[in-house]
Amino acid sequence: MDESDFRGNGVRASRLQLPPGPWATVLDGLCAHFAAIPRATWQERIARGRVLDELGAPITESTPYRTGLTIRYFREVPDEPRIPFAERIVHADAHLVVADKPHFLPVTPGGRHVEETLLARLVRALGNPHLAPLHRLDRDTAGLVLFSANAATRGAYQALFRERRIDKRYEASAPALDRHAFPLARTTRLERGEPFFRMREIEGAPNSETHVDVLDRGGATWRYALRPVTGRKHQLRVHMAALGAPIVGDEMYGGASERDADAIAPSARVETRTDYGRPLKLLAKTLAFVDPLDGSVRRFESSFEI
Repeated sequence: MDESDFRGNGVRASRLQLPPGPWATVLDGLCAHFAAIPRATWQERIARGRVLDELGAPITESTPYRTGLTIRYFREVPDEPRIPFAERIVHADAHLVVADKPHFLPVTPGGRHVEETLLARLVRALGNPHLAPLHRLDRDTAGLVLFSANAATRGAYQALFRERRIDKRYEASAPALDRHAFPLARTTRLERGEPFFRMREIEGAPNSETHVDVLDRGGATWRYALRPVTGRKHQLRVHMAALGAPIVGDEMYGGASERDADAIAPSARVETRTDYGRPLKLLAKTLAFVDPLDGSVRRFESSFEI
């Protein structure tokens, strides 16, 4: 990775290794590979120097197509919506950055969000193009996200998650579960459902585990402490819904069955909700671990509240 992988707005270039094909130019190949993007759009990006070869040099419309050539290009979204909430930097050193993410802000680029992501904002704020998230939070979830600030030590921090040596604690607001005894553990098998972005519980050997306790029994809605032992997609949301207490503001798992998938609000289907008045009441509240570089005990806490 070099400076040509970035532009001033903190957005990292995407990469494509050109597959075998009959195209005469790189432009022809890009148009075939990304059929939904008009040729004129690629021509305009090339003219502005936004499509680079593997050495970081801008290509031209006549650059010959070569199988295996790595092309770098910058994703652009016209009229990208601004996310009107600010992140907070909790900690930053030469190896690790900890950020407090607000609701609705994606961690990394995707869909309609490129510049309005936590990663791009932190790259701009800290001037460090080598930042890389060590884990993910859903766009709708608020709270702590860890970033590696140094590629040389990244693997040591990634191992914390891979080897489950990091303690993650969440808080959530959800309906009362007065028929259950707490604390309890939800241990089930999760797999992709329909539509593809939803997860579901199925029969089979468990691959997910969440520990659930109650922090505040306040009427019809309680405040829960959630500790995921594993890190499956949407795990906390699916487990709470399966217990009979979908998290407040969860349009995707708020009681809809697989048969009702077509009735889910379109905004929930693509996870691009803009109803800022109804956030998902799920917060990544604390992260704790032994630092793999110096052996110190690290503990970080979000300043947001659900």
